[in-house]
Amino acid sequence: MWNELLIAVALILVIEGIMPFMNPAGLRKMMLLATQMDDNTLRVIGMASMVSGLVLLYLVH
Repeated sequence: MWNELLIAVALILVIEGIMPFMNPAGLRKMMLLATQMDDNTLRVIGMASMVSGLVLLYLVH
């Protein structure tokens, strides 16, 4: 179980690092847009991301 958890964390770090590595200017623009969004919009985006991840995990597993 710990092995799988560490693999998941490693994959998150790799995936999160792709955007700043490939397109740092785009990341800055995206972060500026995020600072201008209201809390509810950010919460909806976060919830949609979590639900998508859970559905994908369910389908794969």
